Amino acid sequence: MRYFLLSSFVALVLLVGSCRSVYKELQPASGNVQCIRQFSPQFTSTLYSTQVDILKHHLSGLLFFKQMPDSSIRVVFANEMGFKFFDFEFDQQGRFTKHYLMPKMDKKAVVKTLQQDFALVLLHPDLQAAHMATDNRYRYVVVPTEKGNNYYITDTACTQLIRIEKSSKRKPAVTVWMQHYNNGIPDTINIRHEHFKFNISLQKVEK
Repeated sequence: MRYFLLSSFVALVLLVGSCRSVYKELQPASGNVQCIRQFSPQFTSTLYSTQVDILKHHLSGLLFFKQMPDSSIRVVFANEMGFKFFDFEFDQQGRFTKHYLMPKMDKKAVVKTLQQDFALVLLHPDLQAAHMATDNRYRYVVVPTEKGNNYYITDTACTQLIRIEKSSKRKPAVTVWMQHYNNGIPDTINIRHEHFKFNISLQKVEK
């Protein structure tokens, strides 16, 4: 009986802990949510050496961000031999077009995941409903989404982008790091999915 009660108590503690939001300590803060616009990468014709790990599969090659004459951004990933994995486009309003995705990957869930990942990287969120929050260590620009929030996390003065988190109501689902900006372009970009193995790593190639 004592063992049963102890086991039940432990299970209850674990359940309550798992339901607790990692963002529960955030407090409202003042500041201009537009400050994160400065971290939007200024891609014109930028090439990255890229590694993609998805479940048991590994892809490597070159990913190209290209600004088109109409100011849309093309995102093209191909291997070193020129075999194309995908070719996407985001227009100025953030609308997405799939020009190509290799047949083995051409699933609705994969397309949606990649679309959301690269939308985070391009960093053009709709800030009309956004608000500012803080945990006294970092400043958070909180952008509501259909299933949770996107958190754009900076230092307290909003001079450095720490990371971006796409979250449910309680915890991050995707984390993006963009680091070592030079002339408005990050040298490294890392995208990590928290609940299954889907990671993308990019390292800028100097031309």
